[in-house]
Formats: sequence, structure tokens, C-alpha cells
Amino acid sequence: MRRSIKRTILTLAIILCAWCASTQYNKQYFYWMGRQSMMNDNYQEAIRILNVLLRFDNDAHEGYFLRGIAKYNLDDLLGADTDFSIAIEKNPVFTNAYTYRAITRSRLGNYDDALNDFHEAIELRPDLPGPYYSRGVTRLLNQQFKEAITDFDMFIRQEKKVADAYINRGVCYLYLKDTLQAYENFNTAIRTNREDPNGYNRRGALLMQQERFKEAEEDFDTAIKHDSSYLLSFFNRALVYSDTNRPMLALSDFDRVIELDSTNSLTYFNRAIVRSQIGDYNRALEDYNRVAKYSPDNVLVYYNRAGLYSQIGDVKSAIADYTHAIKLYPDFANAYLNRSYLRAMMGDPKGARQDRQTAEKKIAEYKSRLSDSTYSIYADTTQKFDKLLSFDAKLSGSSFESAAVSSTTTQDVNMKLIPLFKFTLMNPDSAMVARSRLYHAQRLEDFKRMVGNPRLMLSHEQSNISPDSLIMMDRGWMEVMRREEPTWIMLFERGVTQSLIKQYTNAVSTLSSAIAANPSNPFLYINRSTTRAEMIDFISSIDNSYQRITIDTDPANRLLNRGSRTYNYDDAIEDINKAIKLYPNFAYSYYNRANLHAISNKLPEAYDDYTKAIELNPNFGEAYYNRGLVQIFMKDTRKGCLDLSKAGELGVKNAYEALKYYTAASE
Repeated sequence: MRRSIKRTILTLAIILCAWCASTQYNKQYFYWMGRQSMMNDNYQEAIRILNVLLRFDNDAHEGYFLRGIAKYNLDDLLGADTDFSIAIEKNPVFTNAYTYRAITRSRLGNYDDALNDFHEAIELRPDLPGPYYSRGVTRLLNQQFKEAITDFDMFIRQEKKVADAYINRGVCYLYLKDTLQAYENFNTAIRTNREDPNGYNRRGALLMQQERFKEAEEDFDTAIKHDSSYLLSFFNRALVYSDTNRPMLALSDFDRVIELDSTNSLTYFNRAIVRSQIGDYNRALEDYNRVAKYSPDNVLVYYNRAGLYSQIGDVKSAIADYTHAIKLYPDFANAYLNRSYLRAMMGDPKGARQDRQTAEKKIAEYKSRLSDSTYSIYADTTQKFDKLLSFDAKLSGSSFESAAVSSTTTQDVNMKLIPLFKFTLMNPDSAMVARSRLYHAQRLEDFKRMVGNPRLMLSHEQSNISPDSLIMMDRGWMEVMRREEPTWIMLFERGVTQSLIKQYTNAVSTLSSAIAANPSNPFLYINRSTTRAEMIDFISSIDNSYQRITIDTDPANRLLNRGSRTYNYDDAIEDINKAIKLYPNFAYSYYNRANLHAISNKLPEAYDDYTKAIELNPNFGEAYYNRGLVQIFMKDTRKGCLDLSKAGELGVKNAYEALKYYTAASE
């Protein structure tokens, strides 16, 4: 589907020519510039340009459509859905908008609404082949295999040179257990495009399933010849090598997969099994440890690793892993039996007896259910669990069956809250200036004009001035204040430089003197608040337990508070409360207080303050981003992703990284 949506960009000029001809020149310019950015895969720049276009003409349905495609290609599926919906609202007969909203909803797993949209698109233009293909894919994903075959038939009648259509139709026949039709469709796909590795992989997988290993190996060899970076070919060939007792060749192919995808836990799992089989126990253990890191809720990892620990004589670790496996899957009779044996070895006859009795009870329960058609193969306590898993397996499931039968790889992600805004010294560039113009506060401008330092900016970013230069600036203020009676402005600027060179205690003292000289100025309290917070963060980072909100790598995809020790931000919050009292309509104060609440684990309060900041500044992308992360931690992932989508639309680059992570995790 991603490929089909990108192909359509090439034809959008034709779709929109009539509209462009009727617009003013500047609108036409922004449209073409946006389209050019999309052609160059610069989707964030395209969104920025299209935002300008839509400010000129809020009714330009084609503009929303184009922005939806850009968001789709950034994996901002919720944002794309919203833009396609606006395009349809403004033009109810916009066939392409229905088609691509359907594709987007299909990727979101919303198959019913996707199928309704495909129906609308086909009703409007029954002569177009594209919607039939995309609806066929959606029906395949929704396990409506016969209906999907009908759609692929309709598509193939008009487009006979698309290999993917034959492959998908073959997959449908495979699910319907018609292997002859599946094989014939895969053959046709290969004849249609002999350079595409996908056809060879599909046919090879079917041959492997039928234990026609020599033919399967030939297909995987051909697939690799045509694309040496296609990891599925190496993975499948490794399975063939393993099934035909060639472990060293299997290991070589698994190594190649890991070179291509270093976090593929399924490959580490399979490589660990092969390494165990040839007696390479230490390296097998390394692989199982990686799998436990990437897929901590998979029972097979702990069960297999326990067996490996037992083989190398580490009985305590083996017992711990069997215990963990039982915790994840309390009906795992094999784990009880194996732990019973090890407990007996360790001189724990009572524990061994309890485990054996529990296992015997579960075995009896399993035997009584043998006639049940829903009976799982994993209920058989004689079953061996050291078989290699196919690429369609899943290692991150929370239940025993789902862990064993359905693979996702989890990338290391460490997305933090965007930091506090504070007055800092920067060498401004054009992007900073443009960003600062998104929110105008006259009182802020008056304050900056009063201070009179062209480098003074309100920003969450690190200063781009070198540390040596900052130290020289601080020394300069120290010399001035020795010669003259310091004003509150001097004290404020000295406090800023002291904070930037991490002299936090001195900075707080200097800013306190500035506040004593001008107690009604809210901006002085803002910087003392941020300085106090940074001082706490600095101390806690030295203490190795910096408490910040991050996204963990476990499959639950939740935000976690790191560190076992809690640090008190009350003084920083008190300062920001004072700033809000003195200047209640300043968006950045609410944003900062929200951050302080969030790192203090007061998430509802943080949500409320981010919302207030957004009300005061509707273009506050950083507030949308942080509110999105907070909502995800509060388990409202959909609304959180909508906020991340809005943040991306407003130019926050990390938003699309976060959206891509959550999209991949939910698919």
C-alpha cells in the first residue's frame, strides 16, 4: 500500500491542474513547491509549505489531500486520516481521498470503515483498477479471503503486469488451503517480474512447507541474487539449511539478517537454538539474553535459556528462568517438571515434590482435553520447544500461545519530554527567528527590549554559544558589577550566564537578588524556576538516578519513570506559580509548570497545564508533543498520537519519530 500511495504523487499534477489555474500565483507557487518536496521525499517540508497554502485558501480540498499523503508517508496515520476526511468534507465526490483514507484506515486496523471508503470510491469510479487492488489487500488482512480474490480478479482484468496482485491472490488461496492455485499464482508473479525477490520468497516458503527443500533453496538463492539486502531471503534460506542439517550455513545466513537488522529478536532466538545444537553454549546464551531484552514477555525465551543454563551447570539461573516462564504461563507443565528435577538436585525435596505434583495435575487436565479442537500443541508436555520459528512468528506476545505462534522487532527508543523554556543566550538563525514569531506576547517583547541583549532568547534548546565564550561573558558581568551598583537587569543577565556554565547555586542566588530588586517581574521567576529545576536534574544525574520520562523498549510501549529516588521540584513549581500569578496569560509558564508536574509524576495536572498553554498559543507544537507523551503514559494512546500528529504538523521533528514508533508497535 505504501508503494501505491507514493506512485500516485506522480499523477497529482494532472488531478489538480484545474484548481491551480483558478488560484492566485502565490497559491500555485506553494502548491508546486509542496509537491516538489514530496517528490524529493522531504515530507516535513511539504507539510510546512502546504500549511501556508491552506492558510491562503482554507477550502482547498486538494491541499488537505496532499498534506494527508505527506503525513501518511511520515507514518502519521491519524493525521493523514484527519486530512483526507477534511478533503472529503469539502469535496464529497473526491474519489482519491476516499481511496487513500481507506488505505490509511486499513493500516490502522479499522477494516470496516476502510471497506466502506473503498465502496464509496468504487461507486464513484468503478473503472479505476487501484481501489480494487487496495480493497483486496484490506480484505486479505481482514481474513475475507474469497472476497479478496474477487477484488484481485477485478484488478488483474485491467492490470496484468503487477506481480504483487498475483502474490496477494496466491496468499489468499494459501489461507484457503488451495496450494495448487497458490503455487500457480506465485509462478505467474515470477513470470510477470523475474527481478522481484518477493515472488521467489513466497514460492520458496510454500515449497519449504511441503518439504521440497532443494527447490525452496533454489528460489531463495535466486531471490538473494536479485536483492542481496532483502533479509527475508536469508532468513528463509537459513531455515532450509537448518532443516537439512547444515547448521554452519544456517548460522551464516542468520548473521547476515542481523547485519541488516540488528534488533531482530526472532533471528537471535533462532540463532541461539542453532548455536545450542552445535554446542556453542556461551554465544547461544548471548543471543537469548538479547531476545530477553527485546521481547521480555516471551515465555519460550526463558524456557529455552533455562535449559541452556542447566546444560552448562548454572542450576540457580536455570531455576530462576523456569520460575519466570511459569509466571508468564502458569499452565506450563514442562517448566514445572524441569524445575522439579533441578530443585531435587539442589536439595529441595519439598519444592521438587510440589512442582512434580503440579505438573502431573496439569498433564491430566491436558489429556482430558485432547479431543477438544481448540487444544493447543503447547499443552503437550512432551513437546520440544527448540524448533526454529518462521518469520511470521511473534516473540513479544504476553500469552504463551501468542508468543509462540505470531515477530516484531523493537527499536531502542528514548524519547524525552521537550525541556523547559528559559531565557538563554543564542546566536539566532533564521529558523529560531521564524519560530519565535509564531507566538507574540507584547509583554515578553517589552522585557527583551528593556534588557537590550540581542542574543537573549526564550528557548528550550541548548545554547549554540561555545562554553569558553559563555565563561568570558560571565567574567565580563562580574567585572562590571564590581565597578558599578548592579541593577536588576545586570543581575538577571549574570544569572543567565551562571546558569549556562552550570554554576547553579550562584545563579539562583544572583536571580534572587534580581527578584528582590524587581519583585513584580514574572520573567525573573521563570528563569529562577528553570535554574532550580536544572540544578536538581544535574545533582540527580550525578547520583545516577535522574528521574525523567522516557519511552521504554518493552512491548507495552509505556512511558516509565526512571530511577528509584524522588527529587523535589517544589521550589521550582513555587516560582512558576508566582510567574503565572503576575502574568496569567503567558503560555510558556503553563508549559514549564506542566513539565515540572510531569517529572514529579503528577500527570493529570501536567495534562491540564499543557492544555492551558495550547489554549493561549494554538501554535505551541512543543506543548502538543509533551501532552501527547503524557497521554500515552496515561494509556490514552489514540489521543496522544493525535497530539503528536499536531506537533509534527507544527514543525516538531521528533513527533514523527514517536508516531513511527507507536505505529510500528500497534501494527
